[in-house]
Amino acid sequence: MSRVVITEFMDEPAVARLRAAHDVLYDPKLVDDAVRLHAEAASADVLIVRNRTQVRGELLASMKRCRVVGRLGVGLDNIDVPGCEARGMRVIPAAGANALSVAEYVIGTAMLLLRGAYQSTADVAAGRWPRPALSNGREVGGRTLGLIGFGSIGQLTARLAQGLGMRVMAYDAMLDADHPAYAASGVSPAGLDALIAQADVISLHVPLVDSTRGLFGAGRIAAMKRGAVLVNTARGGIVDELAVAEALRSGHLGGAALDVFDAEPLAAAPHFTGCPNLVLTPHIAGVTAESNERVSSLIADKVLEALNGTP
Repeated sequence: MSRVVITEFMDEPAVARLRAAHDVLYDPKLVDDAVRLHAEAASADVLIVRNRTQVRGELLASMKRCRVVGRLGVGLDNIDVPGCEARGMRVIPAAGANALSVAEYVIGTAMLLLRGAYQSTADVAAGRWPRPALSNGREVGGRTLGLIGFGSIGQLTARLAQGLGMRVMAYDAMLDADHPAYAASGVSPAGLDALIAQADVISLHVPLVDSTRGLFGAGRIAAMKRGAVLVNTARGGIVDELAVAEALRSGHLGGAALDVFDAEPLAAAPHFTGCPNLVLTPHIAGVTAESNERVSSLIADKVLEALNGTP
């Protein structure tokens, strides 16, 4: 029987499946107690985390017995993957399990921000009637969605957008323009600069690495079409938050949805106060009741397979 330590929230049925076969410590608050986290990790054969647990440095050094690190999500920037592998640990992300949740978030916020009409509840309930001010919203049909990163989430987002009549173009530094993913999805490959200049909505789907840190700073935001919308569900640090706030206030950006931030949880951010047509969410684009079930079930399956010696 192996010891499994789960440091952040996981779907209870998946926890129960692990517990039926192994010794499981499930404490969604363990991530916030560094001393106890390190102590429990030292006796773990498996460590299961989300995005807040930093599997590197002192924590990684304490994991003397660990054979498997399960990631309840897809991003691996909180895990020192080479360090884990050098110690013989297998790192398992929940690839694809939350793609639909992220794709729906992108399309939903794009529609909300383009239309600009869904924050009038207080006015209407108070007897005001801001119909003229809210009559210039834009439809998504016929607009151009630009995807930066064209992996599984980007491709699913493209299919949803096309169903609404959007034209989709994509840039991916890892894919040649003749990659079959473009032809199979009916998406136009584009250079980064061309995409930024032409898209009405830009959605980011790239990891946070040296080449993407600060990718959307003031210069690239200024190169976007006036009135365009920016959606970031990828990682904080890719987008300059101060530049987004300034572009919203100036009217150059028509809207922005930020689900991820350079520092999480986001501390008080006065630069966002009063920004028009801004949606801020606490890193939940990929987290829904359904995706949590899929992600948790997948990781439970993969961990059980790994402990049973299945490749």
